[in-house]
Parts: sequence; structure tokens; C-alpha cells
Amino acid sequence: MRKELTLRQKAGQRVMTGLAGTTPDPDFISMVREYQISNVILFRRNIENRSQLARLCGEIQDLILSETGSRALIAIDQEGGTVTRLPSDSVNIPGAMAIAATGDPLNAYKAGRITGRELKALGVNFNFAPVLDVNSNPENPLIGVRSYGDTPDPVSRFGIQMMRGLLEAGILCAAKHFPGHGDTDADSHLNLPCVGKSLPELLETELVPFRQAILHGLPAMMSTHILFPALEPEKIPATMSRRILTGLLKEKLGFGGLVITDCLEMKAIQDFYGTINGAVAAAGAGADMVLISHSNALASEAVLAIEDALRCGKLDLSESDASVEKILKLKEIYAQAPQGTLEAIRISDRETIREMTAKSVTPVGRPGQTLPPLGKNPCFVGSSIHQTTVVAETANGSLSFPSRMAERFGGHALVTPVDPVPADLEPVLANAGRFSCFVFGLNYGLKHPGQLKAANLLAETGVPTIAVSLREPYELKKLSADIYSLAAYEYSAAACDAVAKVLSGELSAAGRLPVTL
Repeated sequence: MRKELTLRQKAGQRVMTGLAGTTPDPDFISMVREYQISNVILFRRNIENRSQLARLCGEIQDLILSETGSRALIAIDQEGGTVTRLPSDSVNIPGAMAIAATGDPLNAYKAGRITGRELKALGVNFNFAPVLDVNSNPENPLIGVRSYGDTPDPVSRFGIQMMRGLLEAGILCAAKHFPGHGDTDADSHLNLPCVGKSLPELLETELVPFRQAILHGLPAMMSTHILFPALEPEKIPATMSRRILTGLLKEKLGFGGLVITDCLEMKAIQDFYGTINGAVAAAGAGADMVLISHSNALASEAVLAIEDALRCGKLDLSESDASVEKILKLKEIYAQAPQGTLEAIRISDRETIREMTAKSVTPVGRPGQTLPPLGKNPCFVGSSIHQTTVVAETANGSLSFPSRMAERFGGHALVTPVDPVPADLEPVLANAGRFSCFVFGLNYGLKHPGQLKAANLLAETGVPTIAVSLREPYELKKLSADIYSLAAYEYSAAACDAVAKVLSGELSAAGRLPVTL
């Protein structure tokens, strides 16, 4: 252990937090100086464009190095698709389920490598990806299209390739959310979920991708705030359980990398246990680092609580020293400053992403169905993009599927509320005979069933109707048999443009469903 570190510095190494704006503000600077926190997570609130982000990462590194003597781990959730933190002038990859729909794990490797190169150029050195949750529950409100599929094999194959690409680009990466958030019907940002499976069931499904990633050299793991009674009989979530983080993850599965918690401000911890109690408990359970993403005050309090627990013996000092040494060694490998000027994005990377997105569009038509032609006066219907989960962020601003399609093809665009009622469709229902085809863009129709009712109402007019799923494809099974369906997996400009190529006949929809409907 590096003897020169004080207890305060050791505690500060074990905490990661965020900042409020696009530059280090006085409160953040004071926090770093007083509490020695040397790890930072970034969100869309911190990012304007590539050059600003690169400048911010440089400022963070300079500040933390001067105040703590340590370089910073600068982390981000750059999964792709619905969880995209990088700005629109960056190169942004499709989400996990879209990549899996291409059928080729090499695309996950390419996506990881492209993302890693971009993060490294910008000064971000730690990515919270890949998602290794098996989305075995279609009602899952948090994971969905963030997963590579609903069975362990594709999640393992695609996730490992994503990890490989990130590591080859020189980016530290953490798989999430151990031991699995795929079979829940609650969001741990908002509640405390419980997975009631037995240990053999978990070993057959949830734990398979994590075990495989460990065998392939995974360097970091993010824990989840979920109850697993078969693994932990006490009513404490995985993040706070020594049986799970040490007994299962480290001892049974042999994981020797960095363990970081998911954000301890999520309701699953904050409302049931308290963020500070959760931080100390997680540190004692086997987490090397605790994440407090938004409140610098809570992050500072967590440092004091961990410092006090080390001083009084509540936390084992030798275990904590091993965690700090692990963190410092990872910083030596990954937290080096970018060299020279900001590297331009490769044209070939943008083209690779366009091709990958195009290959993901999946036909979900019934046997014998063919894609209807748009005809001379198509009508495009649906809501504009909106945030569907707490964690979702994209670089797509106020994107509108109907408007973008109408700009491309002509015809008519009807932008509806996110959960439309029949009256919202009246302008087109009353004149249905004028239209050659209806195309409805669904955006989380299972959560907003008015969309499903609206699409079925359009089909009842007898006008050929196409539905495009811009989120989880499960919603397509709720539609009338007369509707021809496509799955695009995400509401993004790239996905909309890929769908447009399919609708025009320029491309054939060749994706494969990664889940069972």
C-alpha cells in the first residue's frame, strides 16, 4: 500500500461523483480539495460538444492531480442507443439490442472500438458498458433494448466483443448490472426490485454473461441495487451484500477486478437504507468504489463516513488498502492524459455505424406479409422523441419520426401526444381515403398503450399500415394482424434514416429479432 496516503485520501479514492455544469464550479473545486475525491462521472448536463468535453476532461484531470496527487478516473454511461451521453457531433453507436439484431458479434467489437477511440480522444477513460443483463422479462422497465437479448448466449457473445473493443482502444470498462437486472418488473432508480430465482436458475441465466466476461478478462464490474433472496437471506440489495460481492463475485466466480456500485442516490438505496449508510455498507461488502452521481454534498459526506469507519475499525483497513491500490494501478494504466490536439472523427467510423444501423432493422411481419409500398401520399404518425426511463439520454434533441419521414418522402406528418386518444387522430381518420399508406412510429407503446390503439385504428380504415417500433419490439405483438411491422430498436436519427431506406426499397430489412415476442 502507498503509505503516503492519509485516511482522507484513501476514502476519497473510493468515491466517484459528478458535477453540475460544463466546467468545474467553485463548490466542486472545494469538494475535491477538502474531501480528496478523485473520480468523476459525466452526464449530458456536462456536455455541449466534443471540443468542450475534451476541455472539461482536461480541467478535471488538472484539478484532481493538483489537489490530490492522483489522476482521475473520468467515467460515462456510453452504452449507445437510448443511453448515449456523448454529443451529436461525436460518433454514437446503436444500442445493444440493435447491434444484436445484426446477427454478427463482430459489430459489437467494432462498436466498442469506435466508442473507445472517441472516448480516449475526448479524455474520458472509463465506460460503464457493456450491459450484460439478460432481458428475460419483457415487462422490464429499465433494461429492454439496452440488452443484447433474452437468453444468456447472445448476451455473452455480443457483450464480450463490446468489452474487447473498448479495452483494445485503451478504455477501462465495467460490465453491469451484477448479478443481473434483466428479470425485474421494477426500476431500481425508483424502487427496490426483487429477483426471486433460485441459485441454480441464476447460474443458468443471469450469471452466465458475467462469468464469461470474467473469463475473458473483464477489468471492472458494476453492482445493482436488487434483492436476491437466494443469494442474500437478509433484506439487503446486492450492492450492500458481502455474500454477493465477496462470496459470490470474488470468491465463487473468481473476479479480481474493480467493483463499483451503481449510483447510491437511486431510490432503491436512498429511500430504503440511506445513501451514506449504503456507501459504508457497500465498501464493507466488497465494493472498491462507491458512486454518488449527483450530490457533491452526499459524496463529501460519504468520504467522511468511510474515513470514520476506517478509523474506528468498522471497515477493514487492509481490505480498503487493497481496494485503493487496485484503483491506483488502474489509473496508471487508463488515466493518462490525451496527447496533442483533439483527434478528428474518422469518416470510416461514421460509415460503419450507418451500415450497422441499417443491418439492424428487422422485419416482424407475419408469414406471407410483404412490406406495403408508400404510394404517392403516405401519412406518417407518432410522437416526437421523449425520455422513457430515468437513465435514458440521447443526442437526438427534439427528433420527430413523422416529420423526418415526411421531409424524406413528402406526404403528411401528424405528430401526436405520447399517449394519444382517438380524437388526436381525427385529422387523418376523417380523410383516410386520401392517403396511400399509414406509417406509425411507436415509442414504448407498452407504457403508452394509446399508441397501440391509434395504430390499430389506422389499420381499421383499410389503408395499408406499417408500424415501426422505435424502442422495445415487444409492443409489436399487440398490433392488428393487418399491420406490417418493423423493429428499429431506438428513436434516433440514424435509426429513422435506416428505416427510410427500407421503406423506399433502397434496402431490405434483414435484421433478426434478438428476443422472443
